[in-house]
Amino acid sequence: MEIWETIKLSISVLRQNILRTLLTMLGIIIGIASVIIILSLGQGGTASIVNQISSFGANNLTISPGAQQQGPVRSGGSVETLVRDDALAIKENIENVEAVSSSVNKSYQLIANGENINGQVSGVDAEHLTVNNLELVSGIFIEEDDVSGSSKVVVLGDENVLELFGEDANDYVIGKIVKIDLRPFRIVGVVDDSSGIYIPITTAMNTLMGQDYVNSITVMISDSELVDAAESDIEDLLLNRHEILDVDDADFSIRSSQDMISTISDVTGTLISMLSAIAAISLVVGGIGIMNIMLVTVTERTKEIGLMKAIGAKQKDILTQFLIESVVLTLSGGIVGTLIGVLITFVAAKILSIPFVVGINSILLAVGVSVAVGVVFGYYPARRGAKLNPIDALRYE
Repeated sequence: MEIWETIKLSISVLRQNILRTLLTMLGIIIGIASVIIILSLGQGGTASIVNQISSFGANNLTISPGAQQQGPVRSGGSVETLVRDDALAIKENIENVEAVSSSVNKSYQLIANGENINGQVSGVDAEHLTVNNLELVSGIFIEEDDVSGSSKVVVLGDENVLELFGEDANDYVIGKIVKIDLRPFRIVGVVDDSSGIYIPITTAMNTLMGQDYVNSITVMISDSELVDAAESDIEDLLLNRHEILDVDDADFSIRSSQDMISTISDVTGTLISMLSAIAAISLVVGGIGIMNIMLVTVTERTKEIGLMKAIGAKQKDILTQFLIESVVLTLSGGIVGTLIGVLITFVAAKILSIPFVVGINSILLAVGVSVAVGVVFGYYPARRGAKLNPIDALRYE
């Protein structure tokens, strides 16, 4: 019997009881759809996080106070091991440094135009705009004169402007006064950063926060290929400035954007694998259901098997027939599950505002798993049917 004729016969048999066929396929459909959704949303979520980190600068190094820890979280907050002079020393002594910005952060209440909001105020250097790839909407950013003169000026994110002054206020708020911790600050600019509240770092440290240490230092390197060398040079400089002999005793940590991306990718990859393994359990359940249905099918078609053998069909012909039926069943379920998974992923990606990612590898995996389930769980019923004695099969009632 030719393979194409066998496939057509298998499809015809499965269509004879369409409801049972659909119910049998349900486990495969759910399993494949679940795996596609988890893999695709996981990849989309990872891509979104990577894009956000990269948007701050692929050539950036972030220096945090406190000893280095494992994982994406670093010491900071009230740890007082970094000072602004460390940032100035990096700018003056390290080659291939394009820009440096130190920062301090603390939450305060903002009052303006009869409205008030709570937000995190960041004291920053003039180069913060360049280092963090921020985009000005209107006005100007904090300048060197503002930093050296401890000026009471502020740059707000556009979302904060919306909350305080209403819609279409980005242009006319320039020059307006906003009170931070009841101290008046003049608005000089608006940036495309919904939560940003930026003031000169000297004003923040001396007037607002009363601290002589910084929470972080961000360094932009001129070329991505020079990041590793610059990181080593910065480490040596800070160890020398802090009078630390052993790098293991360092009271600071340095991370590049690539380090963060690598860590996040590893964590999300492990999580996706675990969730996919859990979702794959439904494939096993679906496979067991297919085995049961195929065993019932073999029993129902005992006389048919006897007739096929009586007219010359061999065991391998019977085995092939039932295996193909099983594979057609699971492959159909795999295709339907893939389509459903892709559709749900597309809708979820739009709702979650993450990239829609469906890799060809995920689709090939779904198809491959579907065929494998059909072969593995269809083999025993097919073999059982192939080994039936033709005389006993013809007598079966």
